[in-house]
Amino acid sequence: MAKKPKKEEVEASDEEAPKSGGRKKLFIIAGAVALVAAGAGGWFFLKKPSAEQIAAAEAAAKAKKPATFLEMKDMTIGMAAASAQGERPPLMKIKVVLEVADPKVSDEVRPLLPRVEDAFQVFMRELRPSDLEGSAGMYRLKEELLRRVNLTVYPAKVDAVLFKELLVQ
Repeated sequence: MAKKPKKEEVEASDEEAPKSGGRKKLFIIAGAVALVAAGAGGWFFLKKPSAEQIAAAEAAAKAKKPATFLEMKDMTIGMAAASAQGERPPLMKIKVVLEVADPKVSDEVRPLLPRVEDAFQVFMRELRPSDLEGSAGMYRLKEELLRRVNLTVYPAKVDAVLFKELLVQ
């Protein structure tokens, strides 16, 4: 009939049993930790802000002041000739608006606009049409004009130079 298992086989199976039970416990603990982490993450992302947080956000939104824009006069500037001597030098027509964050600063900048126009014209007379090619040329021009306007109106600060129109003939 049935053979009795040898003593060595019984001892080997007894040693394997606790190992598989340990793995089961490990999987159960890992699953519980994952559930707790998922629950904490859901609570963190789905919780509603408190009344204090809402009030603070509204106060911050009210504290932000709209930007002020200063329009400069239209400028027509003769550019440096890039071609033969017999040809007319190219012309650039430009409309610029200065963006200032604080209306008080715009009151400081407004009397200095003639100096800003002078700084712009001195710089732009040396430009060639090839300097303005592509978006990179426009970006470099904008950054250089911003640098020059901030040097001119220091200690006031202009946040951005905006082009309303730029035409090169």
